[in-house]
Amino acid sequence: MKNRDDKRKDFEDLKKKIGANPNIFVTGFEKLTVSQDYELRKLIRQAGGEYKVIKNNVAQKAADGTPAQPLMADLKGMTSVAYTAGDPVALAKALTKYAKENSQFTFKAGMVEGRVIDLGTINELASMPPKEQVYAKLLFLINASAQRLVTAISGVGRNLAVVVDQGVKENKFQQ
Repeated sequence: MKNRDDKRKDFEDLKKKIGANPNIFVTGFEKLTVSQDYELRKLIRQAGGEYKVIKNNVAQKAADGTPAQPLMADLKGMTSVAYTAGDPVALAKALTKYAKENSQFTFKAGMVEGRVIDLGTINELASMPPKEQVYAKLLFLINASAQRLVTAISGVGRNLAVVVDQGVKENKFQQ
């Protein structure tokens, strides 16, 4: 058993993490085996997140005064929290993949970038491409526009050079 000071330190640590992380997924689990829990924690770490099993009343008290307060209200059953300050899509993908493989693991609610989301939005988030792929597409689109601009600008000079060359060949310019 933990003593009162250790419990207070754990509570303060949880409060800081809930307040500091804009991406939180509240999940439920029933009858997970130790090996299943280990696999879940491994997936969450690989996605850049952290995972804690918490009591409902502790979660509600820790969320007081934070953007996660509506997220932690009225929790029932066994509750765990996965959170990250990094890419919420990667964490949502990992959790959704795990939930599909293990029916004992369920979503209760979520918060992305400080905004509470429902279960349907969590599934939509998990189906999005990774952040790096979105950045690559965006950079391609920006680069494509720049290439078109350079082509158009160089085309004007090229056309002028062709006209001057034709004028010289046809002796249109008098000295």
